[in-house]
Amino acid sequence: MQNALIIVQIVVSLLLSLLILIQERGSGLGEGIAGVGGATIQTKKRGAEKVLAQLTVLMIVLFLGLSLSLNFVQ
Repeated sequence: MQNALIIVQIVVSLLLSLLILIQERGSGLGEGIAGVGGATIQTKKRGAEKVLAQLTVLMIVLFLGLSLSLNFVQ
């Protein structure tokens, strides 16, 4: 059971890293605070950008859940 959870956590962490890396640069928190790039107008995410953001949040929740469950399994 523990080995299966570790393997799933490794897969989720790799997918999470990939999702973070393929997201558009310059659309993070720093742009909204510092105003980098000229305009600081908030826009809604659409299309593929929205799907990537939702998948990233899902992977973060899965990673957190797996981390907590591994802590209790040991």
